[in-house]
This record gives sequence, C-alpha cells and structure tokens, in this order.
Amino acid sequence: MKRILLPAGGAILATGLLAAGLAGTAQADNVVENADLAKTQAQAEEVVEFWTKSNNAALKGAVAFSPDVLEVDKIVRGGGYSADTKPGVTAPIGEEKKTAAKTQNVNLPKSIGKVFFEGRDGKLYWCSGTSIQSQYRNLVATAGHCVYDIAANKEVVSRWVFVPGYYQGKTPFGIYVGKQAFTHYDFEVYEDFDRDYAFVTVYDALAGVEKSSKVVDWKTYKAHTGEKFVKDVEVSRDEYKKGKLDPATTDYYAVDPGKADEATGPDYPGAVVDRLEVTKQQWWGAGVGQGNGKKFGEPVVENVTQVEADAYKAKRARFGVAKFPATVEQDRRGNWTITHYYVQKWFKPGKVGRYVRLEPNIVGRELKSGGRLGDNVGGQGFAWNQPTGKYVRTFGYPQGAHPDGNKPYTGVTPKWCYGKTGKNVTKAPEFKVEEHISLKCAVTGGYAGGPWLLKYSNAKRLGYVNGVTSLVMDSDKNKRYDTITSPYFDGETAAIYSAASKSWSGKLVK
Repeated sequence: MKRILLPAGGAILATGLLAAGLAGTAQADNVVENADLAKTQAQAEEVVEFWTKSNNAALKGAVAFSPDVLEVDKIVRGGGYSADTKPGVTAPIGEEKKTAAKTQNVNLPKSIGKVFFEGRDGKLYWCSGTSIQSQYRNLVATAGHCVYDIAANKEVVSRWVFVPGYYQGKTPFGIYVGKQAFTHYDFEVYEDFDRDYAFVTVYDALAGVEKSSKVVDWKTYKAHTGEKFVKDVEVSRDEYKKGKLDPATTDYYAVDPGKADEATGPDYPGAVVDRLEVTKQQWWGAGVGQGNGKKFGEPVVENVTQVEADAYKAKRARFGVAKFPATVEQDRRGNWTITHYYVQKWFKPGKVGRYVRLEPNIVGRELKSGGRLGDNVGGQGFAWNQPTGKYVRTFGYPQGAHPDGNKPYTGVTPKWCYGKTGKNVTKAPEFKVEEHISLKCAVTGGYAGGPWLLKYSNAKRLGYVNGVTSLVMDSDKNKRYDTITSPYFDGETAAIYSAASKSWSGKLVK
C-alpha cells in the first residue's frame, strides 16, 4: 500500500482495525476529509431552483465532464495489490438479510444516475454515480474529481446534485442536493488519483420549488431583494376617494384614466363598427358598403302612442335634432311611429377608466419533498479488499469523444461494460497512480464516477460497489479509448465510506 507523507512532522497515514464501525477497515484518523457542498436550506433551495428553472434548462445544458488532463498517455503494469485488511462487504439496501440469486437477465440498476455540478470555470458538467447503502439512506458514490475541482486549488465544485434515472431533462425520482463530500486526505490535499473516489451525503429528494406570494406594506416591499410585483385591484370611486384622503394609504391608490375610442376606417387592424343615428335626409344621402357614414342596415320603426310621440318631440325641441334625429309621424288611421336611421361608425376601441388599489406583493419559495434517496431507488452494497480478476459490471453515461474525434455516445442513456478486473495494478505516474485496477471498456468522458459492481444480480439490479471509474485510456495507441481504471477499494476506503454512511444530512422539508 502506497503512503504519502503528511505535512506535519512527516507522519504517515495509519492503518489498523477500527474499534467500532465497519469490521476490518483501516483506521480513519488522518484519512477522512469532508467538505460542505450545500450547508443550509437557503443554499440547497438556490441549487434546486438553479437546475430546475425554465423547465430544467440547466440540466439539459450540462455536458460530460471529460477534461483533457484526465487522459492517460501511458500506463505500466505492476504487481498485484496487497489488501491492507481482511475483505469485507456491506449488503445493498433491501438485501441485508437475503441471499444472492442467480439470473441471466441483464437490467440496468435503478440506483444509477447523473451527478451534475458547476465547475469553477462557470461551465455545467455531469459525471456518473450511484446510490449506495448507508444508515440514513442518503449516500452517493462517485469519483473524487466529480466533487473536487482539481484545476481550481482543490476546491469543491458548486451546485452539486445527484439525479437518479435522469433522462433528457426528466427527473423521475427527484433531485438530491449534496450536503457533504467525504474523500481521502491524499486526494483532497495531493490530488492522488489512487484515492479518486468520493461519498456524498444528500438531502431528501427535492422535487422542485413552489412559489407563493403575499401582500405586504410598501416598506417591506421596497426592502425585499427577491422577486416581487405590484397588483392592481379595481375599487369603487368612493373607496378611491376615501383612500386618497388618508395620508398613510395614499401610495396604495391610483387612477387608471382610460383611453377614448379612436375614430378610424374599416381596414384599420382591430377596428370595429357601431351605428350612429342620423336624420332621414342624412340616411338617404349616405351610400352603401363598408365605411364611415355608409348606411347601417334598414331604418328601424317603433310603433308608439301619441303620448310617447309627444314626449320624443319635446326632447328634440329641448336638446336638438343632433341628439334626437328620428322622424315622428302619424298615418291616416291615427297610428304614431318613430323611425330611426343609422349610418356606420368605425373606431378602434379605447379603454374604460378605472380606480385601483395597488397591492405590493413579495414572492416566497417553498420546497417540495420527495423522500430519501435509498427509499426511492434503493442502494448498492459496498465491498473492499476484494481480490482482482473478478467479474464486475460497470455503469455510466458516456458522451465525450475519443482521441480521434469519434463520438459514439450521446450521454442520453446509461451504458455498461462487463469483464474481469486486471490482476496487475495499473500505474500512471502523472496522476500519482500506482494502485489502480483496470477493465477493458471502450467508453468515454461522462462515465467517470460510475460504479463498478461486484456480484451484480441482474434480477435484483443490485451488487456491491467495488470501485468507481476514474481514468480512461487508449492502451493500444489507436486513438480510441479501450480501458477504464478505478482506485482499489481497501480498508482506508472503507473507513471513509463508514464515516460518510453514518452521517445524517437532515431534512430540508418537514
């Protein structure tokens, strides 16, 4: 087992058996590092809104994390890895007291998904990951470089979330915001890729953010820095006048003066026609067809009594023919009629004036809970200090291009590889790699962080995480990736997993 000197006093990483926790794991002292991803509800809420706003636009816009610096130019093989303690396993969720079943069906595990994050370069990326067994069913396993930004002074990435079953913007089991990332001291401090793994605790599923608004006073409204709006509520003239007389409420009222109808022709967009009453002589002189002043249908005849006829004539005498232009007549039988004549009046409708009360509103946000990760999608078991040369099945979402530019994967659906892990360890000095295990697999960027599952049951879709994809390489120099590697999971890995698996992330939504 490789050792890297610690900066204080030249001490080396200790090994041994834990007095409590996972049996047979290495001592956790000077091994476990953890960092906060989203420490508060406000931070987690912002993360969810960032990824989900505009119909999950940010999720759809992310690309596979496949920086050139993670391409291995040359590898060498060394002697087999020596386990630091006894082999051990932790059963998957739901299989704690069950025995394994054999089957030949091939099914994708429900627990896998994409890890999304924002790099320090401001770009949006994804890796692969899986839900894994833990005390609070809140743990994700992925690659260390999918949590720590190795190009930015070892800082953690931003807005880290896990989306199991992700498919083209769909989040069928919700979004899980990372709370804490647990990794090995050597990776966090020295970027030693022999420790390129991370275990991340996540909050309960956040299915989205519900928005709600409430009416406040103007002082609160003006001080609010978030989303806000002013709503117009129509009131009566009396309420308006009463409000304007009260200095404390003056700002709450306003007059919408309206807008008069605008005279126009029949061809004007949005123009409508009404009738305008005119005298008999004006109607006979008007033409036919569409247009202002053209006849509006046939005259309208009212049969009235003499009293009604006399009343109409009195109004005309008082207010003028312009307001009462109809013709009043009596036939030879003594019947009275009032005949109305109309022409067309085309106009663009105006707007009726209103009195309004102004209601200042501020917008609040409320998270919707979707339950615990392990309860929703299950979780893989965990295995450490296992011999190499065993069959594993790996999963992930590749999208990146091969060195020759060929891009056979879309990243839309997960892919898998199956085979035996290399019995000889893989060495890549540029990444301080001396103890990786390898697997023949032609995937590309985006597969990083995907689980290597030992003893995978295709019927139950469960196995034991015994590695995570770390590096990709072109071993035969034909400019096509053909091999992936993973850190060897030993007793120190188990110590880090143990610390993470016992960490409660808490609830954001009650």
